[in-house]
Amino acid sequence: MSLPPGFLDELRTRTSLAQVVGRKVMWDQRKSNQAKGDLWAPCPFHQEKTASFHVDDRKGFYYCFGCHAKGDAIGFVKETENVGFMEAIEILAREAGMQMPARDPKAQEKADRRTQLAEVMEQAVQYYRLQLKTNQGTGAREYLDRRGLKEDAQARWDIGFAPDNRQGVIRHLKEKGVAEDLIVDSGLAIKPDEGGNPYDRFRGRIIFPIRDPRGRAISLGGRALDPNARAKYLNGPETELFDKGRSLFNHGPAREAAGKGAPLVVAEGYMDVIALSEAGFGATVAPLGTAITEDQLRLLWRIGPEPIIALDGDTAGLRAAMRVIDTALPLLEAGQSLRFAIMPEGLDPDDLIKAQGAGAMQKVLDAARPMVSLLWQRETEGKSIDSPERRAALDRDLRTAIARIQDPSIRQHYGEEIKRLRYELFNPRRDSGPRQGGWQGGGKGGRRGPWKPAGPAFQPATKGSLLAAASGQVEEVLREAVILATIITHPRLMQSFESAVERIDMATEEHAALQRVLLSHHTDDSDALREKIQAEVGLRALEKLFALNHVQIAPPIRRPDDSELAALCLAEELAKLEASRGARREVDDAAVEIDALADEGLTWRLSEAVRVLDEARRGQGEDKGLFERADNGVLVAREEKDALDALLKQIEDQQGGRKRP
Repeated sequence: MSLPPGFLDELRTRTSLAQVVGRKVMWDQRKSNQAKGDLWAPCPFHQEKTASFHVDDRKGFYYCFGCHAKGDAIGFVKETENVGFMEAIEILAREAGMQMPARDPKAQEKADRRTQLAEVMEQAVQYYRLQLKTNQGTGAREYLDRRGLKEDAQARWDIGFAPDNRQGVIRHLKEKGVAEDLIVDSGLAIKPDEGGNPYDRFRGRIIFPIRDPRGRAISLGGRALDPNARAKYLNGPETELFDKGRSLFNHGPAREAAGKGAPLVVAEGYMDVIALSEAGFGATVAPLGTAITEDQLRLLWRIGPEPIIALDGDTAGLRAAMRVIDTALPLLEAGQSLRFAIMPEGLDPDDLIKAQGAGAMQKVLDAARPMVSLLWQRETEGKSIDSPERRAALDRDLRTAIARIQDPSIRQHYGEEIKRLRYELFNPRRDSGPRQGGWQGGGKGGRRGPWKPAGPAFQPATKGSLLAAASGQVEEVLREAVILATIITHPRLMQSFESAVERIDMATEEHAALQRVLLSHHTDDSDALREKIQAEVGLRALEKLFALNHVQIAPPIRRPDDSELAALCLAEELAKLEASRGARREVDDAAVEIDALADEGLTWRLSEAVRVLDEARRGQGEDKGLFERADNGVLVAREEKDALDALLKQIEDQQGGRKRP
């Protein structure tokens, strides 16, 4: 049975030799480097104790240095399964999910034709190479020289020139005995639909040969010299030899360089690939005039596990990056992803290397960002997320994107990273020390910034109070502890109260660490949640939290089976914490503005703060030991009362002893 053209190439592309061999051997972990596809094991073909059997997964070949057995995946299956060639093909095709072709008596004829087309294409490459050296190629040579491609580089890349002649390559190949239909079918010439003689496809262009991984010329790319040309770059058409969506420019040499440890870089075009390769980045490829396809991604991952997509820093380059993300998400596997190196705006790799050298390009590649970072940027950049509805829309879009990931483990890790980025977006880090900011002039409407008083802003009693020192906010710290302990005991509540918990600016680092774990690990199992906390924060933090008297006497902790009671208590604690902190922020602002705003308005603000605090605390049986009545009968924290008294006394002094309200 003859196989159709391209079937074996496709089978080898989809098959991992390491996986095929891995069913029969145990890899030597000390000698193997799985990330590079460099694997060693005791030989399955002869008895030995040392690991002399070598598999190069990227090239798809194995070799034993003991018995000298060698071959590819097909040969390995033949030898180990004791089957013939076609049976081995069927086994591998079944594992790769490929349908075996029906028996086709004309398959060999088609294979022969592909060989003929490749030979025609190679003759055309040599013709264009010669044309570059003629007088007609003067302009092309000058252009290449300006781009830094000297004669030796032109020879390495087989760069040529197609004169502006309608019958140039056709006439040349016919003189060599090549049939006209082969010239047309190879993509070198165009035959008009309305009839007439064929004419050259490439005219007035610099020619770049496109080769398959085995080095055969399968198509051409042409760069126009005329600035008014309809297309700056032109690729050959789809043919029996050439499939744009399954081909990469510089595939073979890049695979070899990557096998030696070079990072795989994906650039946008021929000149970028050539410039990067000539600058020392040999493992560089480019798609061929299309957005990166699923098949091209699979080819890239066969070459290297984490290709770096190097795109221009302009809008078009970023749009291309986003398209790649959408294509790649469903295909991600453990150890198989992408990174993105965004070029400085206005520069492509060729420009950057010429202007600043290979070192500058290396820095850009070293700073390549993981794909999840670009996904987050796409969903958040330029958007105003200032309302619950807009936050919900963001969450919906992120969930939709992550849901496209097929691998459950990767989907989970993406979810955790997105949750972390979301938390940072809505909870920017702020100083945990005393707030000492006031409205400053200098800009339209003023701005919030460091405030420096003309004289002492606080009296000693005020400095030592709960209002002035974050370390002294005992009541709020205890409330936070009750909230955290309630969720740890009743983790189902996180589904309903996540947004409220997320908004809390925790007073201590320990509480902030616990908060991060609760927000990043959703589970209904309290024991599993405690294990996560122990692993990420430590057992001491958990023990310290539940050792607090206020936590132990809290109803949700005393009655761990009553979820309804826990929900009511949690809602109450969150509301009281928010009211308390809102009032305290008002008092803090008033305190730092005493010197500038010592008037009855400030006195009213302080009184309002006390009123809000009182409303928030009514009915707190277990907290009453912390409170007492102020002169006006309002229930406030004892230390807060001292602070308020000190603040109001300062105001009276500055207002000439007028009675406070």
